[in-house]
Order: sequence, then structure tokens, then C-alpha cells
Amino acid sequence: MSDGIDYGRLMHRAMRGLIQEVLEDVRDNGLPGEHHFFITFDTGHPDAELADWLSDRYPGEMTVVMQHWFDDLDVSDEGFAVSLNFGDAPERLYIPYDAIKTFVDPSVEFGLRFESQDDEEDDDTPPDDGPGGGDDAPEPVHQDAEVVSLDRFRK
Repeated sequence: MSDGIDYGRLMHRAMRGLIQEVLEDVRDNGLPGEHHFFITFDTGHPDAELADWLSDRYPGEMTVVMQHWFDDLDVSDEGFAVSLNFGDAPERLYIPYDAIKTFVDPSVEFGLRFESQDDEEDDDTPPDDGPGGGDDAPEPVHQDAEVVSLDRFRK
């Protein structure tokens, strides 16, 4: 147990709560104006639910867009489910908040990037070499969320 305040973990939880609150508002009122979301998530997360063909096609991560066509948005304290259009075929996805890597609303140049998917910070086991892992470069210990550059989402 740590003797200090874990600001990184607290910020991580607050940013996930922000996403939940935004999605609840969209569920209740729809997307206002030009707002839309690019949500990148870990398709290998144990609680993520998506069609086998999607997880086969995107084995590490996948970016979904919530803009013109989405249906049946269900938001809970742990994650959200939504039906999205893939080649004129609706597919239901469940995305836990802990699986989210980036959440971007380019209409207002807002974005979050979650650096760590590791919730077991109290145990002494080093993180595994999951998607994006394996580098020998040190990772920032308490940097769980930050603003993401929108350049990678621009056409």
C-alpha cells in the first residue's frame, strides 16, 4: 500500500467517469450539433464483446466512430454497448471503459488517451507485453490519461 495520494489513478477514474457521463447524455438526448466520437479500444480486453470476425480483423485495437448511424446505446457503470453499422450490417459491441485507449470528439478538438490499462497497481507483478508492450523504454508511472493530438484522426 502506498503512503501517497495516487493522483494518476484518481485522474484515470475521473476521465472514465467523464466518458460515461457524455455517453449517458448522448443516450438520453442524441448527439448535439456536429459532435461525434472516435473511440479506440483494446479488442483483446477480457470483458470486451464483439463479433468474432471483428476481433479477428482487429486483434489488438479497433477505432469505432459514433456519428451518423448508431443504435441502442446502453450505458452502465462498467462500460457501454452500442450497435454500429459495418458495411450495411449492424453489429452489437460492448466496450468496457477499462478497454478504452482513446476517446476523441474532433468537432471540439477534445481528446483523451489512456496510457495504462493496468488496474492492479497494488501488486508487484510487472505489466505483461500486451498490445503495444515489449518496449524497453520506461513508462511514466502515474500518467494514466492525457490530451491526445487530433492530427492522427484528420483526413
